[in-house]
Amino acid sequence: MKKTSRKLKKKFRAVQQKARLGRYMMSASLLALGAQVKAGDALTPSQAFEGGTNTYNNWIELAAGGMMTSGNKNEAAQNENLYPGAFGGIQDLHYQADVAKKTTLTLDGHSIFDQHDYSVGVGLDREDFGYVHLLVENFRTWDAGIGGFLPAAGKTYALPGEALWLDRGRISLEAGLTKPNLPKITFKYDHRSEDGNESSTTWGPVHDSSGIALAYPGILDQNETSDTFQLDLTDHYKSVNYGAGVSYEHGDLNDASKLTFWNGESIQQKVTDSQDTTYDLVSAHAFAESWLKKNLFLSTGFMYANLDDTFAGSRIYGDDFDVAYSPIYQALANGYTGLNGGAHQNEYVANINLLWQATKSLTITPSLRVQQEDWNANSTGVGTAYDYFAGQGETQSFNSNSGLDSLDVCERLDLRYTGETNWVFNAGGQWTEGQGNFSESGGLTQIGGIGPVPVQFASDDSRLFQKYYVSARWYPVRKASLDVGGYYKINTYNYTDTLDNTPNDLSTGNAYPGFLLYQGFETLDGNIRLTLRPFNKLSLVSRYEYQYSTIDTEPDPASGLGQVQASVMNSQIIGQNVSWTPLNWLGLQAGINYVVSTTETPASSVTQSILNAQNNYWMVNFNSDFVLDDRTDLNLGYYYYHADDFQSPVNGLALGAGAEEHSVTATLTRQICKNLRANLKFALTHYEDSSTGGYGNYDAVIISSSLRYSF
Repeated sequence: MKKTSRKLKKKFRAVQQKARLGRYMMSASLLALGAQVKAGDALTPSQAFEGGTNTYNNWIELAAGGMMTSGNKNEAAQNENLYPGAFGGIQDLHYQADVAKKTTLTLDGHSIFDQHDYSVGVGLDREDFGYVHLLVENFRTWDAGIGGFLPAAGKTYALPGEALWLDRGRISLEAGLTKPNLPKITFKYDHRSEDGNESSTTWGPVHDSSGIALAYPGILDQNETSDTFQLDLTDHYKSVNYGAGVSYEHGDLNDASKLTFWNGESIQQKVTDSQDTTYDLVSAHAFAESWLKKNLFLSTGFMYANLDDTFAGSRIYGDDFDVAYSPIYQALANGYTGLNGGAHQNEYVANINLLWQATKSLTITPSLRVQQEDWNANSTGVGTAYDYFAGQGETQSFNSNSGLDSLDVCERLDLRYTGETNWVFNAGGQWTEGQGNFSESGGLTQIGGIGPVPVQFASDDSRLFQKYYVSARWYPVRKASLDVGGYYKINTYNYTDTLDNTPNDLSTGNAYPGFLLYQGFETLDGNIRLTLRPFNKLSLVSRYEYQYSTIDTEPDPASGLGQVQASVMNSQIIGQNVSWTPLNWLGLQAGINYVVSTTETPASSVTQSILNAQNNYWMVNFNSDFVLDDRTDLNLGYYYYHADDFQSPVNGLALGAGAEEHSVTATLTRQICKNLRANLKFALTHYEDSSTGGYGNYDAVIISSSLRYSF
């Protein structure tokens, strides 16, 4: 008996060893989990990895980690959207339970300490009756605060201290009535907020060896809130579905643009341009849709919106930001205080769409959209300037008003044909005719001969937008498809100035705003995509797109200039993606994209201070999934980005993207038991930025781990 028992044990161990070897050679989606599953039971891929046939509706995942950097940690925070240092907390939480008959309570959320990233959502759903959902969330983004790089001085201008940050928050409450045979009614309240700073695209002046350059970064200080209340109703009568809704939004925008002039010099000044706006927006909409016949579908809609806002502001120079006006500071341009005003806008939009299945293989969809808009605004304030000869500041009150009326009619026609075997054809066009008039008067006045002349301007404009497109998809064989398409678009604007008090002959150097009489934007685009599946485990997608765009401009004849092609843009996009599963336990994905884009202007042939713009870059990504055993997965990834568009003009500011990035990631996931999973992540990023003279270079290492418990 003992010998027989030993033989049976040896055979059993041999079977176990073969089984272990087999598990390493098979996909986890095809494995059984021994004692957790009865003999003969089949597992789905998700069951195999989740721990068996038991399903868990609830889970909590705890995570901890950190990012370590060398180099510019502010640039790392901006690009990685993660602030250097340790972090941790609840990465993912989900809980649901039946609290009454047909009534389910759900709780979802996450909270990551020291990253200002959290979200909590609570929902109560009653089947065939209604629901109530509450959501509270916040997330933060970072900004490196880097300005311009001046190669002649070998200096990059950046804000001192830690990275700028901006928090975006939201509180949302939604309730709905979904009882059968009754209209569906939903109510939603949404509170949104933005608080913090980010860098501005407006830069302050500095003295460079070649003169004056705008290079010191500006700051956009934002403190914005909005509250929206929305009520919607949908129902149906016989074959007609219809609905209507109304919403009200109140907002407070307290923003300020902050610039530093002559940073680090004895004459350094700071300017704060404050913009405080309060608005109320009321809108209403309605729609109806129905199948008029078996092959004819009609839908219509209408929307009306009314906006009222009041605003206040100032532009003040001083020795610091957010200071009171003082006349002793010598401003480079006119400032102002006590700005007050208001604006009112009405908008009307109506559309109608018809879907006609003319034959089994031909679908025709015409549509019409009409939009009318009118608004007016007015303001008063006190302009400020510094009199260099008198050595003192001066002030002058001003007022302004403006208005616009606009009407646009858009027609669209889409065609789809499937009458040829293995072919699908699409074609169509869109046309928009518009006209309107615009007027403005007043504004900042001259003080002591310094500053602009108040504008007296009125203009009638007409516009015509046209777009034509065609595309085709061909399936020559079962494992291949070819997509070919393209479009042509041209937008033209014509202006007739009925009132203009600014000379357009360039004698004063200030021809705004009536200098242009015509502008045309033309684009020609073509693209092709080839998809191949030569084997069941191999897929290839190749893509090429070419785009050619021009901008034509015609100024007032008084300028002595004729119509000119102000810009020519050429863009090419080449892409290749491959997905391959050579073995049951190995999956590979790779992609490469190359973009060639150039913008040419006549100015580049006149002066080397302005160069043709380039936007050429490479992007390469690689991803691999390994099934190490029935409970362990490993994911490895690589990402590469390279842009070599950085240009240094003879005189002026260096512009253009010039960066290289390498990023390697590794993620190991282990199913410890049927309801416990561990995860370990590693990421390494190397970033070089030649557009900042190397100032923005950094290396970042991110290590994190998580533990997920399901119940």
